[in-house]
Amino acid sequence: MCAALLTVAALAPPAAAGAAVPLPHRMADTGGGAQLITAEAPTADATRGTVVWWQRHNGRWRQAGSAPARFGSGGLTEGTTRVQGTSTTPTGLYDLPFAFGTEAAPPGTALPYRRVGPDSWWCEDNASASYNRWVDPRPADCAAAESERLADYPVQYGRALVTGFNYDRPVHGRGAGIFLHVNGKGATAGCVSVPAGAMARILSWLRPSAHPHLALGTAYGPTALTRY
Repeated sequence: MCAALLTVAALAPPAAAGAAVPLPHRMADTGGGAQLITAEAPTADATRGTVVWWQRHNGRWRQAGSAPARFGSGGLTEGTTRVQGTSTTPTGLYDLPFAFGTEAAPPGTALPYRRVGPDSWWCEDNASASYNRWVDPRPADCAAAESERLADYPVQYGRALVTGFNYDRPVHGRGAGIFLHVNGKGATAGCVSVPAGAMARILSWLRPSAHPHLALGTAYGPTALTRY
């Protein structure tokens, strides 16, 4: 994750932060690629906001699509200090390792895509060597009660993107299984969710060669998207 010094723009209300300038141009870092997904909530205690996907061409970012989003029932919190079990969405800038789903990948999907089977799990057991990893089947040291059997969520995980939050070098206790996935019935347990149609469009649009990233944050304040 890229940490940046807090700026005056980050502390200002959205209207004072240069709303006419595309959001990626106001961010401290966009990951260095040509594709970016931003997930923005109005405040840190909000459970709804907007996901926008952006394409960079000739040095300029242009909006490629948008959708209403849902966040964790506990709101949003700084990703570097997040605590597992708080139902908060971790703010920050993350890569997108791979996609998965109980359904087939939508046409045009180029990102690596794993199909969920009956023994596909996401290990969230802090005592396991497989913490914050897809496992198939579930290893003995990963307790079922502390993990998610992905097939048990056929709607939410119909199609989903793994985020790089706490993924490369997992810190046990910080959190596991933070995805961009299809909406369920309400707020999430820390993930970001969008309507099924939007999820399909995002997967069809993403290109590994564009080094896409996901930025999570608020419109202003200490967790403003412009900080990441």
